[in-house]
Amino acid sequence: MEIAIIAHDGKKTEMVQFLMDFKATILAKDITLISTGTTGKHVEKAGFIVTKYLSGPYGGDAQIAGRVAEGKTDMVLFFRDPLGMHPHEPDIAMLMRLCDVHDIPLATNPATAELLIKSI
Repeated sequence: MEIAIIAHDGKKTEMVQFLMDFKATILAKDITLISTGTTGKHVEKAGFIVTKYLSGPYGGDAQIAGRVAEGKTDMVLFFRDPLGMHPHEPDIAMLMRLCDVHDIPLATNPATAELLIKSI
């Protein structure tokens, strides 16, 4: 199972904490983590193995959207900052749309992510 993890700057710490809280589940399952570049760096520092793509504003969201469209990614955890302005908003919207088109579970906050992780 491939899970994409993405977090806006103000949510990166929250993403790392979330992953630490569910580390046993993630490690016990056959889960491959992929992420945008900067989020991936934070997650690696916490001890996780993750395949990093470009940073979100440089195309990382679009790269992950491509994996969703190709049927390679099974779940997306994207901790968004709903109050911030993001220059790559079109890529974010595309990723979310493709998750809907391809029926890929998408969590945009820790509460929903927890429900998804507990379901696997």
